[in-house]
Amino acid sequence: MSDVHGKIILGLINSLSLMCVIAFLLSNTAPFQRTMYGDSQSKWGKVFLALVFGLFGILGTYHGFPVEGAIANSRAVAVVAAGLLGGPAVGIGAGLIAGVHRYAIDIGGFTALACGLSTVLGGVVGALMHPIFLKARSRWAVGFWATVLAETLQMTIIILMARPFTAAISLVEKIGLPMILLNALGVAVFVLIHATIYKSREQEAAYQSELALKIAQKTLPILRQGYNEDTAERACQIIIQEARVDAVALTMYDKIVAHVGQGADHHVAGCEVQTRLTINVLEGGLPAVAQTAGEIACNHPGCPLQAAIIVPLFSRDKVMGALKLYRTKQHSITAVERRLAEGLASLFSAQLELAEKDLQEKLLAGAELRALQAQINPHFLFNALNTVVSFCRTQPETARRLLLHLADFLRISFVNNPDIVPLSKELQHVEAYLEIEKARFGHKLAVLYDLRAEDFPLPPLILQPLVENAVRHGILPHSKGGELRIVASSDTFGHTVTISDSGVGFEISQVVASGQGIGLKNVDTRLRSLYGPSFGLSISSQVGQGTVCTVRIPRGVA
Repeated sequence: MSDVHGKIILGLINSLSLMCVIAFLLSNTAPFQRTMYGDSQSKWGKVFLALVFGLFGILGTYHGFPVEGAIANSRAVAVVAAGLLGGPAVGIGAGLIAGVHRYAIDIGGFTALACGLSTVLGGVVGALMHPIFLKARSRWAVGFWATVLAETLQMTIIILMARPFTAAISLVEKIGLPMILLNALGVAVFVLIHATIYKSREQEAAYQSELALKIAQKTLPILRQGYNEDTAERACQIIIQEARVDAVALTMYDKIVAHVGQGADHHVAGCEVQTRLTINVLEGGLPAVAQTAGEIACNHPGCPLQAAIIVPLFSRDKVMGALKLYRTKQHSITAVERRLAEGLASLFSAQLELAEKDLQEKLLAGAELRALQAQINPHFLFNALNTVVSFCRTQPETARRLLLHLADFLRISFVNNPDIVPLSKELQHVEAYLEIEKARFGHKLAVLYDLRAEDFPLPPLILQPLVENAVRHGILPHSKGGELRIVASSDTFGHTVTISDSGVGFEISQVVASGQGIGLKNVDTRLRSLYGPSFGLSISSQVGQGTVCTVRIPRGVA
C-alpha cells in the first residue's frame, strides 16, 4: 500500500468517525427523534430530515482529504443513509442539497460536476433500496451494499465525465477502493446506530405501556367507587409508588382533590390550584410540560416542585380537572412520563364521564351487575384509551369518535340494564366495541353486517361476549387477521343472530375440558333459562377455518 493510499484511508476514517459521533449526538435530541423515529413523517418532517442529512453530506465534503485536484470524502454516507432511513423524498432531497453544494463550491474543480451528479444518484440509490431495507433482517448489510453500489457509480461517472481522462483514471485508482469500502462501512455503522436508538425507544415504550397498564389495573377498582378526595388520594398514592415521581396531584375544576408527595404542605386537598401552569391547562384544555420552577409558577415561596407534566381531564368535551406529575429536579420530565400522564388522564376522564351520570351507585346495585362489571377486561379498557391517545394529535376527530364509542360501550356495560332490550340497542353495544377494536388493529379486522331481522327483544349483553370471543380468540390470533360477520334474520317461528369469524377456530371438546369459554357458557345458560332447551347457544368450529355462533330467540316473547 502506498503512502497516498494510507493517507486517504486515514483521512476517510477521521471523517467517518466525526460524522458517526455527530450522528449519535444528534439522534439523541428530541426534535430529531420525534421526526426520525415517529410513527409517521409529515411533509415538513421530511423536509427537516432532508436538510439534516444534506448538511451531513456537506460536512463530509468539507472534512474530506484532497487528492490530485479532487476530494476523497464521506459524503455518500449521509445521502445513502438518508434514502435508506427516510425514503425517497428524504434521500433525493439530501442528495440534491449535498450534490448542488459539491458542484457549486470552488474545490476539487475537475470532478465537481461528476461528483455533484453522483451524489444525487447516491440519494436515489438509497431511496430505491428503502423498501428492501425495511424488510431486511440485517439492515446494516443492505446499507453496506447499497453504498458499494452508489460509490461504484460515482467512480464510473468520474471516469466517464471528468476530464482530462488520464487524470480521472489516476484519481479513481487512488480513491476508488478506499472510498467504496470505508464509506460502505460507515453507512453500516450509521444504520447500527439508528437500530440501537430505535430499539431503546421501543424498550422505553414497552416499559411505559407496562407501567401504565399496571397502574390502571390497580386504580380501576378504586375509581369505580367514585371521584372524591379519598379515592383520588388512593389513586395518587398508587401512581407515585409505581411511576416513582416526586409528587402526583388530581384536581376537580380549579380545586385540588388530592396531592401526594413533595409540596403537600401547601398543595392541600380542598384548596384552590396553586400553580399558574395548571390554570393555563384548565383554561386551554391542552397538556403542558414545565422543566423549571418558573414555568410551573407556584405562588408559594420555596415550593420544591421544579418540573411537571400536566394533562387535562375531560367529561363530554369539557375540562373537568387535571392530572399532574411532578419532579423536584429541573429538566427531568421525560417522554415516558408524558405518555404515562396522557394515558392515565384518558382513563380518568372516562371515569369522570361515568361519575357525572351517577352510574357508580348503579353498578353496585346487585350481584348480577357486579358480575358484569367484573367481566370488563382492564386490558381492553386501557388499550382502548391508549388507542384514543395515539389519535389525539394526528387525528383528533377520530379520537373524539372513538371516545364516544368507548363511553357508549361502558355506559351499556355498567348501567342497570333492563331484563329485555331491543336488538338495535344490543347492536349499538356491539358496534361500540368493534369500532374501538378496528381502530386498534386496522386491516386485521374486517366487519360485515347483514341485518334483515325485525327489531326484536332479547336479553342484554348476549351478543357482545360472542363478538369479543370471535375477535380475541378467533381473528386476532390469526397471522392475517380475518373477517367477522354479523347476520340477523326473522322468520315465522322466531329470530336468529349468527356471529361467524374466519379465524383460527378451535376444538370444542378441548375448550370444555380446559375450563375455558366461560363467557360462551354464561350466554348459553341465560338463553336456555329464559326460552327453554331448544333456544340455547349453538356453536360450530373447525380448526383453521373459523367459528360460527348462533343465537335463536322465539317469536312473541318479551
